[in-house]
Amino acid sequence: MLLLVTLAIFVPLGTLGHGPWTGHKVIKVTPNTEQEVKHLQNLLFEERHLDVWRAPSSVNNSVDIRLSPFEYDDVTNYLLEKDMFVKIMIEDVQQIIDEQKAYRNIKVPKANQFEYSKYHQLDDIYDWMQNITNVYKDKASMFNITKSYEGRELVGIKISTQPQNADRPAFWIEGGIHPEEWISPATVVFMAGQMLDLYKLDMELTEMVDSFDWYILPVTNPDGYAYTFVDDSTRLWRKTRSKHGACRGVDANRNWDWDWCKSGASKDPCSNIYCGPNAFSEVEIKGVADYMSKIENLKGFINFHSYTQQWLSPWASTNTLPVDFKIQDEGSTVAVKALEQVYGTKFAHGEIANRASVASGLGVDWVYGKLGAKFAYDVQLRDDGKYGFLLPDDQIIPSGKETLEALKALAKYVRNN
Repeated sequence: MLLLVTLAIFVPLGTLGHGPWTGHKVIKVTPNTEQEVKHLQNLLFEERHLDVWRAPSSVNNSVDIRLSPFEYDDVTNYLLEKDMFVKIMIEDVQQIIDEQKAYRNIKVPKANQFEYSKYHQLDDIYDWMQNITNVYKDKASMFNITKSYEGRELVGIKISTQPQNADRPAFWIEGGIHPEEWISPATVVFMAGQMLDLYKLDMELTEMVDSFDWYILPVTNPDGYAYTFVDDSTRLWRKTRSKHGACRGVDANRNWDWDWCKSGASKDPCSNIYCGPNAFSEVEIKGVADYMSKIENLKGFINFHSYTQQWLSPWASTNTLPVDFKIQDEGSTVAVKALEQVYGTKFAHGEIANRASVASGLGVDWVYGKLGAKFAYDVQLRDDGKYGFLLPDDQIIPSGKETLEALKALAKYVRNN
């Protein structure tokens, strides 16, 4: 196994160019054989500090890895020695970040002035939530789940247009569990706004809203999301901000109490897929789980992520298909067909472990396995690799529109099944 040069650890941020990510590249490698999949898995197991944007799963499914200038030659030479073709997906990460900086300085306090076409900081999203629930107080309200590790409120919006009824089906939507995936909260916020602004104007949307009590959590990991706006060096932060051992943070989507830390997760506190010292160690995830457990008749759950354009259902922790896979995947099929009709964007679908990669301690598995919500999904939004986690602002509205059409179609399918 190759040995990577560790000099990068001791170089102060920003000394190599105009920013901390100057010279960092994202490479794409597509394994053509099972042996090549194993080579990639071995590489990433031995070199655990590498920032993997898309993990190895199976033949013909590409793997994306961010590499510093100090890592690039060693890693690419190793892959070339294994006769694997390396494609540069992003030539310079800092350049992409610099190009998008102009859209960050947003201070819009009123709901009717909120710019859905731009990425917003946490406080701006919370201001929008407060204002829009005030504007539509007859059908929307804020709910409080808990306080984060750093003391921030973890809050969501409930949309309910019908009289309170214990038998009324519920649907939970969340985003921002991985902070670097900015398109996730932005898409969730856009869809929630449309559900309220277009109610009674769009009949299909009205039918969707009327069919369920909607619980919408735009930012599941508020500390981590706020941290990605501190400066360029924090933009690609993935975890929570808790302190466990030598490094900060836990991968919040490896911390759920379902097959916790069995596979596709790490017990190394410095790993980007660190599962935590125990299941539900993260106050945010424990709070969300406790809150959802009290919702009667929960039928649907979607955790929005980026990227790779996939609509995925349980299980994540095992390649064995669940008993409900057929009906779950039919729901995925309905959703991705409706999504494609908007802009032609193609999403794959299937079971997480077989379609993406095996991973344990995921929220989608816990919601399906523990709460019995049959229609539970992990959705990977745009794009398919050109920008990865650094999707430009001009794709927020298209992502929101196509995903909302998918949600309409899925909600109708869930209601009828």
